[in-house]
Amino acid sequence: MKRTIVVAGALLLGAGAVMAQQEIAVQQDNLMRSQAKSLYDVIQKMSKGNIPYNQKQVDQALAALEADVAKIEKTFEVNPKQDVVNATYGASQKVWQNKADFDSKIPPVQKAIADAKVHNVATLKAAYTRINDRCNDCHETYRVKLK
Repeated sequence: MKRTIVVAGALLLGAGAVMAQQEIAVQQDNLMRSQAKSLYDVIQKMSKGNIPYNQKQVDQALAALEADVAKIEKTFEVNPKQDVVNATYGASQKVWQNKADFDSKIPPVQKAIADAKVHNVATLKAAYTRINDRCNDCHETYRVKLK
């Protein structure tokens, strides 16, 4: 009887740990998706003329990016050791193997966002290129394509 209770308890703890790890992976994925929405669904599409230029939307997207980028270091403190189920991209284990380098990629993105002085499509295109290039500096090493 005691063995059954111990085994059941261990299984519940294990299941809880797996769910906690998945929750961390989901938080990380959601943060990256939020940034992608601002950068690609708003800024990139406007800079390419796919959607009309709208200064208010640009300002909101830049503010959201600034807030989200500030959360990266904290959000990626814990290695969930698994990817989000059915995700297209995930974090490489290199993030936690070389955390200092990963974290060093954040300030250049923050600077590119802070330096973005956007008031028309031309300045939006330039800001998009600078911000996206800094994002890609990290993605080249620390993002993996899952499918």
